[in-house]
Amino acid sequence: MMREWATVVSWQNGVATLHSEIKTSCSSCSARKGCGSHMLNKLGPKNAHVMKIASAEPLIPGQRIELGIAESSLLSSALLVYMSPLVGLFILAGLFQMLFHSDLAAACGALLGGIGGFIIARGISSVLGRSASYQPVILSVALPPDALHVSTDA
Repeated sequence: MMREWATVVSWQNGVATLHSEIKTSCSSCSARKGCGSHMLNKLGPKNAHVMKIASAEPLIPGQRIELGIAESSLLSSALLVYMSPLVGLFILAGLFQMLFHSDLAAACGALLGGIGGFIIARGISSVLGRSASYQPVILSVALPPDALHVSTDA
C-alpha cells in the first residue's frame, strides 16, 4: 500500500476536499549540486494535488489524513499511461513504413500512433478511475489542529 499524507481543506455531506503537496525524490538525494533534475524541480511550478474523497467521519479543515492506494493499481495505471502511446507509436510507424515505404510516412505514423495511444490511455483510465481499487482510501486520521492544548506554567 502506497501511503501519503494530505490536509483537509473542507468537509461537506460526507465528502472531504483534500490538499496533498507533490514530493520529489530530490529532498532525499545527496547529489543535488550536479543533478539536472534538481534544477528542473526548482524551476518548475510548485503544484499540489486537490482531490475529493468520501469520508463518513466529520473532518475539520487543517486536519491531517493518511491516504493509501494499492501498489497494483498504481503500477497498472503507470503501465497504461507509459506503454500505450509507445506501443501505438511502434505499431503505426511500422504499418506506415510497410504501406508507403517512406521514412516520412513512418514518422507521421509514429506521431499518429503516439497520439492515438495517449487518447486510448486517457479513455481507459477514465473507466478504470471509477473502480474502487483505483480510489484512495483513508488509512488514519490525525487529531484536529486545535485538539491539543499545551500550557507551560512557570
